[in-house]
Amino acid sequence: MSEGLFDLPGAPAPARGGGSLADVDHTAAPLAVRMRPRSLDELVGQQHLLAPGSPLRRLVEGDQPMSLLLWGPPGTGKTTIAAVVSHQTNRKFVELSAVTAGVKDVRQVIDGARRDLSRASGAVETVLFIDEVHRFTKAQQDALLPGVENRWVTLVAATTENPFFSVISPLLSRSLLLTLESLTDDDISLLLDRALSDERGLNDDFELAPDARDHLLRMAGGDARRALTYLEAAAGGARAKHEQAVKYEQATDGTSDEAPERAVIDLVTLETAVDRAAVRYDRAGDQHYDVASALIKSIRGSDVDASMHYLARMIEAGEDPRFIARRLVISASEDIGMGDPTALGVAVAAADAVQLIGMPEARINLAQAVVALALAPKSNAVIMAVDAAIADVKAGKVGPVPPHLRDAHYSGAKKLGHGSSYEYSHNDPRGVVPQQYAPDVIDGTDYYNPTRRGGEAAYADRVAAIRKILRDRK
Repeated sequence: MSEGLFDLPGAPAPARGGGSLADVDHTAAPLAVRMRPRSLDELVGQQHLLAPGSPLRRLVEGDQPMSLLLWGPPGTGKTTIAAVVSHQTNRKFVELSAVTAGVKDVRQVIDGARRDLSRASGAVETVLFIDEVHRFTKAQQDALLPGVENRWVTLVAATTENPFFSVISPLLSRSLLLTLESLTDDDISLLLDRALSDERGLNDDFELAPDARDHLLRMAGGDARRALTYLEAAAGGARAKHEQAVKYEQATDGTSDEAPERAVIDLVTLETAVDRAAVRYDRAGDQHYDVASALIKSIRGSDVDASMHYLARMIEAGEDPRFIARRLVISASEDIGMGDPTALGVAVAAADAVQLIGMPEARINLAQAVVALALAPKSNAVIMAVDAAIADVKAGKVGPVPPHLRDAHYSGAKKLGHGSSYEYSHNDPRGVVPQQYAPDVIDGTDYYNPTRRGGEAAYADRVAAIRKILRDRK
C-alpha cells in the first residue's frame, strides 16, 4: 500500500527495478497504489528529505549504496520512498514483511544478493525493503547485519515506532535514519486534486464537494493513504448514485443522450462510504479553539464525562495528538498543580507516549491522562504564585540579592562580604534556618497560597510552618 507521497499527473514512467512494488499500474489496484510516484520529483511532502545532495537523492539519483531507516507515522511516505527506489534505480528489488518473514527468508535474500554481485555477466545490486521492521526480533535484525555491513544489500527499512527503542543499535548505527513528518492538509488536498484528475486515478469523472473535502481532510489526519482510500470508497458510492439518477431522469422525461455531468462526492456520500459521521470541528478555525477550550474547562470542572466527549471529538476530527497532549501538560500545572503533584507526571507521560506510539493507540494514553486530570483535586495556587511574582518583577520590585546569598567562590568575594553570614540549612535539625532569602523589597510577601484541597492541604501546613521559622528572625 502507498503511504503518503504521490505523483504528478501525466508524468512519464521511468524504468523500473524488480519486486512487487513496481507492479502497480493495473486498473484493479487500489487508488492509493495507482497514484504512487515514479520519481523523486513527483513526490509531495517530506521536502526536508528532497534537497539537492540529500542522502535520499544520492541513493536514488546517484545510485550510491546506502542503507536507510525510515521512521514516521502511517501514511507519510515510507513505502512510497521504497517504491521510488525500485522505479528509479537499476537494482534488483526485494520486499519482505516483518509480519511474515523469518531469519531464513532474510538469509536467503542476502545469499542471493551476494551471488548477484559476483555474477560474471554483470553484477546486480539488491535493494531489500522491509516493512514494519520493528516487528523483527533481535535475532531477525541480527541476520540483516552482515548484508548491511558488507553492502551486499541496500536496506530500506520502514517503522512507525521509535527506532531507538525498536531497532537494535548495530543496525541503527549502520543505517541512515530519515524521519518523516505527517503531511499537511495542503499536501493532502493537492493529492486529492491529482487523484481526481489524473487518468491513473479518477480521470476527472468526479467532483468533490467543499464540505466533503473538509471532512476528508479531517479524517485523513495527515495520512495520504487513508485519504485516497476514503476518496475511492466515496467515488464508488457517488458513481452508483449518479448512474441511478441518470437512469431515473431518462426514464421519466426522455432526456437526450448528452454526456451527463460529473458525479458529485458530497458529504452524505462520503459519510456513508466510510461509515463515520462528520464531526463539526474545524482544526484551523473557531471550532478548533472552542473544542480545545471546552476540553480544558471540563477537566478544570472535574466533569470526566464531558472531558472524554471533547477528547473524542478532537481525535475523530483528526486533531494533532501532540496538540492535545500539550494542552493536558499545561492543565496539569495550571488547574491541578499541588492539589495532585503527580498529575504533571501523568500528563508528560501521555505526551511521551504520543511521540513513542502514535495514533490510533495513543488515544488510550490521552484518555487515561484526561481521566486522571479530570478527577484530580484542583488548585490554581501555582499559576497564581508565579504570575504574582512576575507582576512584581515587571513593576520593578527586584532589589539586590542579600549579601549572604551571593556567590562566594571567586577570588575576592569574601572581602566583599559575599556569603560570609550564610547558614547551611542542613546543619539545622529542622532543615530550615531563620535567615533572609528574598530581597528587602519583597521580603515577607506571600506569593504561594496553597488551598486545602487534595494533597495541597499537607503543603499548606508545611508552608505555614516554614514561613514562621523564616520570619521569626525579625
